[in-house]
Amino acid sequence: MTDSSTPAPRLGRTVAIMQPYFFPYAGYFRLLAQSDLFVIYDCVQFPRRGWVHRNKLLDINGVPQWLTLPLLKASQDVLIRDLQFPPDARVVLAERLQPFPLPSHDPAMKAELMGVLLDTKQSAVDYIVSTLAYVARHLGLPWSVIRSSSLEVPETFRGQDRIIEIARRVGTRRYINPPGGRDLYDSEAFAKQGIELDFLPPYSGPNGSMLGRLLAEDRDALRRDIFSD
Repeated sequence: MTDSSTPAPRLGRTVAIMQPYFFPYAGYFRLLAQSDLFVIYDCVQFPRRGWVHRNKLLDINGVPQWLTLPLLKASQDVLIRDLQFPPDARVVLAERLQPFPLPSHDPAMKAELMGVLLDTKQSAVDYIVSTLAYVARHLGLPWSVIRSSSLEVPETFRGQDRIIEIARRVGTRRYINPPGGRDLYDSEAFAKQGIELDFLPPYSGPNGSMLGRLLAEDRDALRRDIFSD
């Protein structure tokens, strides 16, 4: 396991770069499973309408509803790495969880997961990364992770150029991305830096939050879903 505060190892193998998401769908963990080094992309502006701090779960009526993490108010241009919880985050989050029954076949595992879910005595990004680490540990996925903020990439690098610079700094020769990235990245720009740009095959499985799936589904079945072609 790579500590997020240490400089990135020069692996020269497969690297993925992705913003931290709150219990994302299985497709996110497919990217983690296929990389030798996973870079938490926390050095960019927080997307307020994205999936960093929220996800959808089924309420008591089986209707998808947002579960949103409580965050301290911040400027519009706040970076993901600088997100913070308010002092009462645990109480607020517990209240927001009440509409969601979260049925489980394993009471002990649910108790453990709820402990992780309500552990808000850390920064928001530390919290989200810890939930990703919990899922990886529970499913036996590789967890070699650093944060892009530890690389101190200048703000002058933006968009695709920033991704390429991060990939260059960790010494990779292959960068993998979800299939949706085909419209965002230019393989020739990566090739000029000696980096192969590759994409995972499309994922056709369930797109629900991993939070609900961990409780409702068998661990081995989830692993097969994540590692399937």
